[in-house]
Amino acid sequence: MSDGIRCMWMRGGTSKGGYFLASDLPTNAAARDAALLDIMGSPDTLQIDGMGGASPLTSKVAVVQKSERIGVDVDYLFLQVFVDQAIVTDAQNCGNILSGVGPFAIERGLVPAQDVETSVAIFMENTSQVAISRVQTPGRKVSYRGAAMIDGVPKGSAPVPITFKDTAGSSCGALLPTGNAMDVVEGVEVIMIDNGMPCVVMRAADMGIAGDELPGDLEANSALRQKLETIRLKCGPQMNLGDVTEKSVPKMTIVSAPGQGGAISTRTFIPHRCHKTIGVLGAVSVATACLIEGSPAYDLAQRGEGSERKLSVEHPTGETTVVATLDDAGTVVEAAVLRNARKLMDGVVFT
Repeated sequence: MSDGIRCMWMRGGTSKGGYFLASDLPTNAAARDAALLDIMGSPDTLQIDGMGGASPLTSKVAVVQKSERIGVDVDYLFLQVFVDQAIVTDAQNCGNILSGVGPFAIERGLVPAQDVETSVAIFMENTSQVAISRVQTPGRKVSYRGAAMIDGVPKGSAPVPITFKDTAGSSCGALLPTGNAMDVVEGVEVIMIDNGMPCVVMRAADMGIAGDELPGDLEANSALRQKLETIRLKCGPQMNLGDVTEKSVPKMTIVSAPGQGGAISTRTFIPHRCHKTIGVLGAVSVATACLIEGSPAYDLAQRGEGSERKLSVEHPTGETTVVATLDDAGTVVEAAVLRNARKLMDGVVFT
């Protein structure tokens, strides 16, 4: 380790982290996690002695390798490195960091670049599902330059459209792990849902807030945070996630009527910090909850019509549009989102 570990630092969607080839990291999970904690500078709220940015959104890792699965190009393992605790977990997926996996795989030679655009089939090891990422490759080289904007990122870059299929029950075993569109936990009506990301969705009014507060104001509301955590700990076992005390799932999303012309307004805790945006797969799960009659989100949402619905999920710094495809029964069978990514650094990091 004294010679450093090869790594590419990238912004993927509204997150940022280190992208590693699996072959460049220790094969033993405990040794790998120890190295990643050291690289990020955890546990320390400032992560001053590492590469982490003192936020869960900037303390993330992608581990990528060429896949042996039929029809799949690469395998991707997402690891969340806690900021203030010595914890590295694979208990969740990350659709934002996923945005950089396609470009990274092409740059590292795992996938041959095509002219103009290259499709990369990615097996998400955390949830055993596949996403298709389309990367801009003019002249058979990855291009990060472009005008595609996503809220939560100040500048545009090349678009990276991602399509998700068969994400229902990614971590919980079922889209609705309790079998219900609505359950009552601690006196609050919630929907426990997993369409790519385990989420507990509840109305802002039921939590005693308006739903349009700034993230910092919500984080300062200790009573709200305590109530959210009590609900989360009770939902974990019901969602087949077990004891979630030291897990980063389920995410807790508070919804209210849209205020900016979208489908629904959200404030998401991930799980203890209020997200300034919303995670990609979290947005997919919340958009799906909006389409399930009887859920706390259903009557608040502008749901649209037809077999293909564009649902703009509002968040504190803008919106994330989810394109949901429904079957004849009204079940979401496919979801697509537009993301982008940017390479920040390519070199070695040290432990």
